[in-house]
Amino acid sequence: MTTNPKWISDWRPEDEAFWNATGKTVARRNLIWSIVAEHIGFSVWLIWSIVSTKLPQAGFHYTTDQLFQLVAVPGLIGAFIRFPYTFAVTTFGGRNWTIFSAAILFIPTLSLAYFVSQPDTPFWLMLLVASTAGLGGGNFASSMTNISFFFPDRMKGWALGLNAAGGNIGVSSVQLLTPILMTLAVINLFQATPVEGVYLQNAGLMWVLPIAIAVFGAVFFMNNLTSAKSSVKNQLAIVKRRHTWIMAYLYIGTFGSFIGYSAAFPLLIKTQFPQITIAIAFLGPLVGSLSRPLGGWLADKVGGSIITFWNFIAMAAATIGVLYFVGQKDFIGFLAMFLILFVTTGIGNGSTYRMIPSIFREENLFKVRGKGDAARAVALKTASIESGAAVGFIGAIGAVGGYLIPTGFGKSIALTGGPQLALAIYLIFYASCLGITWWFYLRRSAQGEAAGSLAEARV
Repeated sequence: MTTNPKWISDWRPEDEAFWNATGKTVARRNLIWSIVAEHIGFSVWLIWSIVSTKLPQAGFHYTTDQLFQLVAVPGLIGAFIRFPYTFAVTTFGGRNWTIFSAAILFIPTLSLAYFVSQPDTPFWLMLLVASTAGLGGGNFASSMTNISFFFPDRMKGWALGLNAAGGNIGVSSVQLLTPILMTLAVINLFQATPVEGVYLQNAGLMWVLPIAIAVFGAVFFMNNLTSAKSSVKNQLAIVKRRHTWIMAYLYIGTFGSFIGYSAAFPLLIKTQFPQITIAIAFLGPLVGSLSRPLGGWLADKVGGSIITFWNFIAMAAATIGVLYFVGQKDFIGFLAMFLILFVTTGIGNGSTYRMIPSIFREENLFKVRGKGDAARAVALKTASIESGAAVGFIGAIGAVGGYLIPTGFGKSIALTGGPQLALAIYLIFYASCLGITWWFYLRRSAQGEAAGSLAEARV
């Protein structure tokens, strides 16, 4: 295998000699640049979570519900675009798709920079501009699908957790850096006049150089795997697997909560505690991102379904805490409970994602029990293709939470004056996720031998 071919034809991560000799180095290099590109994708995806809080100050006359819509619509577009992004890696190659998916982020960043300097922009047009930020949300699906092929099964939880966490921290980056850079005139391409000292266009322009670096890194340091090539038809087989849909539902509860709360948190703080600076909002997605590898690591050690089960209990408890303190208008309690909730979304992200390859591996191996090593090898290859497609597909459905949660908060505040109604609905949803996790993955007497083996295997 040459040092850095665009396409690698011989890839055997489960072969320990191959892995130690060359595989580990190549896999880690691809992981690093995958994280860089995905980090920027997440940053662009959530850019409107901060920008929307500053629009009224800059002269845009939008209602609170409309501001929540600007926050929510990138989440919806990002969720939908994850479907084609999932299958793009096995069609075009992981390196090739990373180059394209990073370069296309110039569209949402430059269009934002222009239109936020035009206070007479009608709401429908601004909503259209905000929707292009959803392009950043697609990167996660292709990135996770790609990285799942590079690592051996025993390391998938760690690798996927690290890849996802590196991307997820992009949410924290954008919420930490954007408020700071919007007060500086150092990057002012369109020479707009600041309103109340705010340069809103900087929120888009600050990502131009990082995007260029990500494209450069993907071109020169990433690889495509021929073993990851597969027809869309073969991958679409996962749509017929019931565990694809079960895990997608659970992933709305974990990742959907993370991205939804991340998007809504700054505006939620501004509407419920107007005396508090939104600069503190970055703490939520930061702790949620940092806890994600912990969820993957615990799942590797203990079993994904067990961690997921107890994590949903913790999510429900934290939601009850948020409900109580937002009603009391106690910001310290509200922040503490929300940070715990963010930590649990991160742990749940890691544990549910670790379950996916384990489930497909066990299901495929169960079908070839007693049929010999050749059949087992084919089953493992099938499981790798299917789980790669499944992680992207499930990630796409889970991302819908990025639309549902901010929308829910916006409607709840419009109807009742507060976010409590939305939080109560989210609490009921977590209870349903808890029951589903136990029923399908922890019951020893689950439906039939194949499903029973999932509980035995501690997926």
